Order: sequence, then structure tokens, then C-alpha cells
Amino acid sequence: MKKFDSLSEQEILALAISLEEEDERVYADFAEGLRENFPASAAIFNAMRADETGHRQRLLALYQKQFGNHIPLIRRQDVRGFVQRTPVWLVRPLGLDAVRKQASAIEVETRRFYERAARRAKDVEVRQLLDDLAEEERVHENRAQELTEQNLTPEIRENEDRARRRLFVLQIVQPGLAGLMDGSVSTLAPVFAAAMASRNTWYAFLVGLAASLGAGISMGFAEALSDDGSLTGRGHPWLRGLICGAMTTLGGIGHTLPFLIPNFRVAFMTAFVVVLAELGVITWVRHRYMDTPIVTAAIQVAFGGSLVFIMGVLIGSS
Repeated sequence: MKKFDSLSEQEILALAISLEEEDERVYADFAEGLRENFPASAAIFNAMRADETGHRQRLLALYQKQFGNHIPLIRRQDVRGFVQRTPVWLVRPLGLDAVRKQASAIEVETRRFYERAARRAKDVEVRQLLDDLAEEERVHENRAQELTEQNLTPEIRENEDRARRRLFVLQIVQPGLAGLMDGSVSTLAPVFAAAMASRNTWYAFLVGLAASLGAGISMGFAEALSDDGSLTGRGHPWLRGLICGAMTTLGGIGHTLPFLIPNFRVAFMTAFVVVLAELGVITWVRHRYMDTPIVTAAIQVAFGGSLVFIMGVLIGSS
């Protein structure tokens, strides 16, 4: 795979043509897959497909003017930074939520690509076209909303609007939840093992503080380095890393602070209650934003948390 920053202007235009052609086909597949059950939504994606066709034709005209007729085949999977997409033909039947989620990701990713490509372009005409396409992609979502108001009934519109929160989940909730789960669960064992082994609240507090901060730093860097976010729409990597790291530390600090209480029994029971509250919050977030059934989420979170808690107590008591 090649780094985006190493692409020449010719390669950037060739990649842009390939991206527009792929997006055009994806929207056509969406329209075809939704036509039978959701004809109004299918009309929206047909209009979006027509927009992508226009973008591709403008890119082709400029490429031929600048570099001739031969266009090298440069695909999204050949360049680092793009999200791996599930082929539409593997997702049948198409659901509205799944389609809107992927369409939103496509729009954001393509806009970010054009914005970044325009900053690197040295030719005035190339930069102007890339800037124009970035602006058009920026208003693409507004165009889709206009079509929604014209073609969709209120019931269908309400159903489809639920997917608008997908980017918020992608950029904020997912890294935050990953950090909160790791901080709340992974630090249980060292904190409660230290508490049971030493019967010293201050010692347990120090262990919990070290474990929480260490886990927060580790998770923060892991999230920030996992994806630069320049083309995926997941947001700035260091912002995601900060959110993930902060939530990891918060998850561990929550059941560590009670050990500032000098009385061991009171501190232990207070920490245990805080653990239950943390697991409850994780369960609610998974249910609210990840569409996990509340009972399933509660069982999953409680089972994992219980195993780690029991392991810490057993190790500390041995």
C-alpha cells in the first residue's frame, strides 16, 4: 500500500476517478436494493448516483487535458487511510439503517479526501476542481435531506433519520466506550487484589491510581495510532485517543477513589457499589448507542466484570 502523501497529482486524479466510479456503483446498488420496499429512498440514491457521475466526468475531462488518455488503475485499497467497505452484494436484503450508515461514511470520507488532495495540489486548475468537489460533497448531505423532504413520507423520514447519529457514535461514543470498558473492567483485578492482600486502603489506592493512569495512556496511544482518521471520518486521531484515554482513566479512577476512605470495610463496600454503577453505565451506553438489547448488554457486561472482580479478590486473598 502507498501513503497518500506520496501520491503525485496524476495519481491523485486517477484515484479520485476510481473513487467516484466506485461510489457511483455503490449508490446504484443501494437504489436497486431498496427499490422494491423503499422506492422513495431508492430515488434519493439514484439522484446521488447522478451527482457522482457528474463528478467523475469532470475529473476525466481534467485528467485527459493534463495527462492524456491513459489512466492508471489506482484503487482505494491501494492507498493507506481508507475504510474497508463490505461489498453491497454481500448485504442482502438491504436495510435502511445499514444503507444510511454506509452512505454517510462514504460522503464524509470522499469530502475529506478532496479537502486533503486540494491542499497538496500545485496546479491551479487541479486545485480548483478538487476544492469545488470538496464543497459539493460537503453539501451532498444537505442535498440528500432536500430530496428526503420532497420524496419521503414523515414515517419513512423519521425511520431513516435515526442513522444521523452514526458519525457521532463512530467518532465519540465508540472510542469513549472502549476506554470506559477497559478502565472499568481491566483495573478491577489489580485494585481489589491489592486491597485484599494488604488490607491497606492507601496501598490499594496507589495501585488503582497507577493502573488507571497506565491503562489510560496505553489505550489513548493505541486508539490514536490505530487510524489517522484523515479519510475515514472517524475524527482526529489524537482527539479520539484523548477521549479513549480519558474514559479509560475515569473508568479505573471511579472504583479507586473510595480507597481514600481510611476504614477498609467502608472503602471496600463503597468501591464495590461504584463498580456496579460503572457496569450499569456501560450497559446503558451499549444499549443506547450500539443497539444492544438491554438484557444482553447487562449479561455480557456483568459476566465479564464479575470474572475480573472475582479473580482479583481470589488472588488477593491467596
